[in-house]
Amino acid sequence: MHEHAPTGIRGAGNRRLLAISLALTATVMVVQVVGAALSGSLALLADAAHMFTDAAALVIALIASTVAARPANDRRTFGYQRAEVFGALVNGVILILLSVWVAIEGVSRLVDPGEAEVAGGLMLVVAIVGLVANAVAMWLLSAAQRHSINVRGAYLEVLGDLIGSAAVIAAAIVIVVTGWDQADAIASLLIAAMIIPRAIGLLREVVSVLAESAPKGTHVREIRDHILTTPGVVDVHDVHVWQLTRGAPVFTAHVVVDDAALADGRAAGILSDLQSCLSQHFDVEHSTFQLEPAGHVEHGAHT
Repeated sequence: MHEHAPTGIRGAGNRRLLAISLALTATVMVVQVVGAALSGSLALLADAAHMFTDAAALVIALIASTVAARPANDRRTFGYQRAEVFGALVNGVILILLSVWVAIEGVSRLVDPGEAEVAGGLMLVVAIVGLVANAVAMWLLSAAQRHSINVRGAYLEVLGDLIGSAAVIAAAIVIVVTGWDQADAIASLLIAAMIIPRAIGLLREVVSVLAESAPKGTHVREIRDHILTTPGVVDVHDVHVWQLTRGAPVFTAHVVVDDAALADGRAAGILSDLQSCLSQHFDVEHSTFQLEPAGHVEHGAHT
């Protein structure tokens, strides 16, 4: 058995697929905002906020794909990859504020429904449109997400919103059949509960990147141990690992090399081995090593 390459629109490049999915998501988000205003549905508005998370994720994915192709220059020596991080920061703050407002409004409607009425029929139609749009976006990304972690992230965001649309549909059906408008508030609280952990996780990742912490899952001690197994390497110190943005780790280290290896002209081979080690075992494409003779003493050196 083998997997055939997708043809037609699903076989397009990652950036084109992401752009099409973004157009679908943004369009439906606007439809849901209008539908929420006309129907009085808080759940539709919450789902629109959920759609906003997907649209933002797709924008970030597009930025990552586009920025990665831009060369560095004398002003921005690492290129423009941090733009994705600042976009994610704004996204996370907006999501937290929207989710808190939806949660407060949802609880308020449960405690005191007042005279607010929800047009369940219109709410149902708009929610179905959202569900279909998410299903189409998932279908478009389903093949590419198997080969790209960037597209995979966008695919999972769309999956989450599809679940949100299903919750709105369920609430709309309850309202149409029973007239119990509080189902709308309950659905909005469920969607807010789905958004907040994702927003907090996004902000935690942004803080980690801006604080130049080691990427999640990266173990500096393990990297150091690998480096020490390289023939000719005596010691390693001043190890630093951080990331410019998600999936773009950077590594630097000072490596003490045996004097005999340097005398024999093996420095280039050792450097190549070290870079291959980081690339193959730890997915670090950008690594910088300073090779030092065993007798070299550097002021302020630390492990």
